[in-house]
Amino acid sequence: MGYVPSPSYSITLRVEIENRIGMFAKIASAISGAGGDLGSIDIVKVERGRIIRDITVNARDEEHEKKIIKALKHIEGVKILRVMDRTFLVHEGGKIGIYNKINVKGREDLSRVYTPGVARVCLDINKNPEHVYKYTIKGNTVAVITDGTAVLGLGNIGAEAAMPVMEGKCMLFKEFGGVDAFPIAIKTTDVDELVNIIKNISTPFGGINLEDIAAPRCFEVERRLREELDIPVIHDDQHGTAIVTLAALINVGRILKTDIKEFKVVISGAGAAGTATAYMLLEYGIKDIIVCDRAGTLYEGRTEDMDSHKAELAQKTNPRKIKGKLTDALEGADVFIGLSAPNILKPEDIKKMAKDKIVFALANPDPEIAPELAMPLVRIMATGRSDYPNQINNVLAFPGLFKGLLEVRAKGVDKEIFFAAANAIANIIKDEELNEDYIIPSIFNKKVAQAVSHAVAEKAKKLKLAR
Repeated sequence: MGYVPSPSYSITLRVEIENRIGMFAKIASAISGAGGDLGSIDIVKVERGRIIRDITVNARDEEHEKKIIKALKHIEGVKILRVMDRTFLVHEGGKIGIYNKINVKGREDLSRVYTPGVARVCLDINKNPEHVYKYTIKGNTVAVITDGTAVLGLGNIGAEAAMPVMEGKCMLFKEFGGVDAFPIAIKTTDVDELVNIIKNISTPFGGINLEDIAAPRCFEVERRLREELDIPVIHDDQHGTAIVTLAALINVGRILKTDIKEFKVVISGAGAAGTATAYMLLEYGIKDIIVCDRAGTLYEGRTEDMDSHKAELAQKTNPRKIKGKLTDALEGADVFIGLSAPNILKPEDIKKMAKDKIVFALANPDPEIAPELAMPLVRIMATGRSDYPNQINNVLAFPGLFKGLLEVRAKGVDKEIFFAAANAIANIIKDEELNEDYIIPSIFNKKVAQAVSHAVAEKAKKLKLAR
């Protein structure tokens, strides 16, 4: 269950109300009494003796929606005509479309955009393959690709069910980065097949954004595509999360006036996001990192619930060879980063941490510990949620990251580019603005994508990854 009413569970109730004094007060009181959050109220129709209104209410979940509806049904003189789920309404017919940049008003237009004029452009690209960036959509288009095996907090729900998320991702590319993106959900979980399909459909795209592919398969798919394609390939669940987490830590260092490379960090979660964050922080220079999964701390020589990716991670982390559970790893730790599951962190675990306790509980929608329990105990708290301060959200990274890579027609991507993106995000916040409740900019700050794209483009040029 959610903590508070949310627009994710927003319903519009079309109600017929007897037109007499005090009726709407009864309705508002019933909604409030049921714990609903009353939103917009619109008059649809007024007739003799009655009025029809659309009343929008935010709830916590579907059960809470039913409770609110039941409360209204009990009011004499109120009849519910229709219940509309606003979240489902915005998805009807899909959330994205394709539009023409050029109007085709007559034969002259047609002869230029299509045959016979288009043949001249085709022959030019045939002679000069790099012109595909100039004369087609490739220069500003990204493929958002999934196999539907690790969708948000829903897990393996399949390619069809993943499509609403992929469409949403494409919307965010356009809204925040001005980048065109297209959703592709592939019905296979075979690594060889995934790699071959993506390679063979890559021509129209200047970059590949892998999304919601389960670990450890996602590591292999990304590695092979980077080797075999000459465009940037980024698994956003790994690197987008890691970039924004690093940006937040950089600003924690600014607040505490501490070199973050000296932090003792505990990461809960050895999946895509946890693994990538551990490697990014290691590469940035933080040496003391312990990664935990369901079986406890990762350490060299552990045999329970291990695979080759965890074994490699265990070799590179946990320098003090701590064996045990999450609670053991947290003894004296400066930073907890949760990329795992809800309600696995207890207040007594936090109390074991160092003086200036930093807790990033990023599991969504429900974090590793309820912020209300953690906040009194910590110096700085962050979550993945929008209804608390310091939201760690990939939207701060991927639109600007790809925008910058596309601008220079990048041939690939590098960890230094990720570091440039993280520093750009962090430095959006000026020294005088920085405080414990403001370590990361808002996802709606339009300056973020611009700053990230500029930093990424410049770094790509220096690394000779730009065409």
